[in-house]
Amino acid sequence: MSERLQDKVTIITGAAGGIGREAALRFASEGAAVVAVDLPGDALDETAQLVQAAVGRCIAVAADVTDEAQVQAYVAAAVAEFGGVDALLNNAGIEGAVAALTDTAVDNFDRVIAVNVCGVFLGMKHAAPAIIARGGGAIVNVSSVAGLGGTPGIVAYGASKHAVIGMTKTAAMEFAPAKVRVNAICPSPVETRMMRALEAGMNPADPEAVHAMMAMSIPLGRYGEPSDIAALMAFLCSDESSFLTGAAIPIDGGMKAR
Repeated sequence: MSERLQDKVTIITGAAGGIGREAALRFASEGAAVVAVDLPGDALDETAQLVQAAVGRCIAVAADVTDEAQVQAYVAAAVAEFGGVDALLNNAGIEGAVAALTDTAVDNFDRVIAVNVCGVFLGMKHAAPAIIARGGGAIVNVSSVAGLGGTPGIVAYGASKHAVIGMTKTAAMEFAPAKVRVNAICPSPVETRMMRALEAGMNPADPEAVHAMMAMSIPLGRYGEPSDIAALMAFLCSDESSFLTGAAIPIDGGMKAR
């Protein structure tokens, strides 16, 4: 693997599994030092151990991305361990319960917004000054194809992912003078735990039928793999994307080309 991210200190939230873990491994393979952030548990520790075993530099920092003090703490840990921050992947997110809008509980809605919107906001608020102090860098916010259209059955998730795109565009304009690029990526369904949960929520009796139906809606005929998403993240945090900011980039197998 190339070393286009050599010595770039990258914070990755939601690093305990799925896309976050794959991104941690990809970034380390390209030379980055990784700060893996997620709720405390064996999965987070395993991510750090996997990166370290692959001869990568990585520390695990347990944090709730909705808690401002804990967000400040994971940024401080990155600075203390590696000397600064060059990139942030705002990847942490939850799907919430599957329900019609009129049946969606307020506490479910609030929790999804807290993680998916406030978590992204707080990450940018506290990581951006550290990135600016290094002379610039990149922020990648994970939205979704759900942020590009209607989302029957997951109103809170859809609302949160639309909000991520709006915040991304605002941050891109505010941070551009300091040479911090901010982009959002919009994946289609990806082979992760989140999609297994959504499939089961949509059809508890036959979640595999949901998988097949959704795969058929993607012109390339399959879900994305975490490695597909991690590859785009790495490009967006590299100097190869130096003139790209404020974008909401579908990575969806052509799903939104219809």
